Amino acid sequence: MTNDMQLEPVTGTHLIQWGHRPGEAFPALLAQANAARAEGHDLDAIQDMLKGEIVPLPPQMDLQSGVAFESNIDAADEDERDNVEKVRETMRVLMRTPTLEAGVIMPDACPAGPVGTIPVGGVAAARNAIHPGMHSADICCSVMITDLGAADPKAVLDAAEGVTHFGPGGRPQGKRFTTSLKLLDAFRENRFLNNPKILRMAQEHMGTQGDGNHFLFVGRSRKTGRTAIVTHHGSRGPGALLYKFGMEVAEKYRRELSRATLKQNAWIPADSEEGVAYWEALQLIRKWTKANHNAIHQATVEAARANVGDRFWNEHNFVFKRGDLYLHGKGATPAWDGYASDATGLTLIPLNMAEPVLVVKGADADHALGFAPHGAGRNFSRSEHKRRMAGTTPEALLKAETEGLDIRFPAGPIDASELPSSYKRADAVVDQIKSYGLAEIEDYIDPYGCMMAGDIPPPWKTRKGRQRR
Repeated sequence: MTNDMQLEPVTGTHLIQWGHRPGEAFPALLAQANAARAEGHDLDAIQDMLKGEIVPLPPQMDLQSGVAFESNIDAADEDERDNVEKVRETMRVLMRTPTLEAGVIMPDACPAGPVGTIPVGGVAAARNAIHPGMHSADICCSVMITDLGAADPKAVLDAAEGVTHFGPGGRPQGKRFTTSLKLLDAFRENRFLNNPKILRMAQEHMGTQGDGNHFLFVGRSRKTGRTAIVTHHGSRGPGALLYKFGMEVAEKYRRELSRATLKQNAWIPADSEEGVAYWEALQLIRKWTKANHNAIHQATVEAARANVGDRFWNEHNFVFKRGDLYLHGKGATPAWDGYASDATGLTLIPLNMAEPVLVVKGADADHALGFAPHGAGRNFSRSEHKRRMAGTTPEALLKAETEGLDIRFPAGPIDASELPSSYKRADAVVDQIKSYGLAEIEDYIDPYGCMMAGDIPPPWKTRKGRQRR
C-alpha cells in the first residue's frame, strides 16, 4: 500500500499495456482495479492482482498458400479475356484467406473491388466463419417473380410505376408501406439490428428499390403466354447498416486472429456470440427483404387489378450454410433443392433489360458448389462503358438497344451504364450455363419493358439537392 496523494486512476490504456484485451470484460476489470486503487494499492500491485483475468490472445493465423478454385467461365474476345484474368487474379489472392476451403467463379464473374476482393459471380466456402465483406453492403440482393395471368403488360408497368420507389432514401411520411411489427420486435431482440437508425430505415425503406442495377421488369412467359412481374433489389438501408456493423466486429477479430488477412476478407467466428447474433441478423434481414419484394408486388397487383398466380424468389449477395461450411455467394445464387425453407426448386436469372429473365431448375453441380449465376455480369466497368459510348447520347443508345420495348428510368436521367451494351452478351452467358451444367432452363420471361433505377447521385451531391438542403 502507499500514501501517495497523487494516485492516478487505472484506465483502459493501463489494462491494454498489461495484456488485457478490450471488450465486454473491461468495465468490470476497471471497476475492480479502481476499487483497489481507492484502497491505496499501487499500479504494480493492481497489475499483479489482475494477472489471473488475462485472456491470452490466440496465435495469429497465417495466409494459406492458395486454395484451388473451380472456373465455370469462358472468354471469346479480348474484353472477356481481360475480365477473366482479372477475376482469376482476385480469386487467387482471395483464396489465401485462412478460413476458406473452396471457391468458384461463374459465367457472370467480374471484379468488384481491389485485388483479393471476392468478385461478382464468386462463391467462397468458409469453415466456422462469416465474412461480411463477401456478401457486401447490398445484403440479400434478390429477384422475385409473380405470375399475373392475362393482365395487360402496359397496365402492369403503369401500375407498378405508380407504387414503387427508386432512388436514394426512403418513403416520406404518409406514403410508407406497412412493416411487420413482429419483425421489428425481432430486430429489437438482435444485438446488431437493435439500432434506432436501422429500425427507422426498416419502416421508411419498405417498398423501395434503391439505385444501380435494381429494376422492375414486366414480360410474358414463353411457355404459357402469361404476364409476369420481376423485381430486383436488396435490403436497402437496414442491410447496409448491418454490413457496416458486421465489418466492424470482423475487423476486431481480424486484428486478433489474422492481421495478414486483407481487411475486406475479415471474418466473425460463427461459433462466437457475435457470430451467432450476426447469423440471426442475416436471417431477419432476409425476411425484411422478402417482405419488401412482396409489398411492391402486392401493391402492383392491386393497382393493376390483376389475378395472382405463382410467386417465388431467390437471393444472392448472401451467406448460406450447407453442412458445416458457410457458403458466401457474391452475385451467385443457390441452385440446390431445399437451400431454404421457402425454396421452390426454381431460380430466376435476369440477363439485361432487352433479354428474357431465365426461369431455371438448379443442377446442384459439385464444380459450382451447388450455385448458379445471378445474371449477366460485366466485362468492363461503368466508367469504361461510358468512355466507349462517349460519342453517342444515352437517348440514342436506349433507342438502338431496346427498340420496341417500354424502358423507363423513373428516378432520373437515362443511365447508359445500365443499357444492354454494358453487360456481357446474354447468349454467351446462357451457353455457359448449359455447357457447364449449372442449371436447366425451364422458361423464358420475354420482356415487354422495365423500370431501371440507374446510377442516381444522392441529393447532397447535386446542385439542386444542396439548394433544397
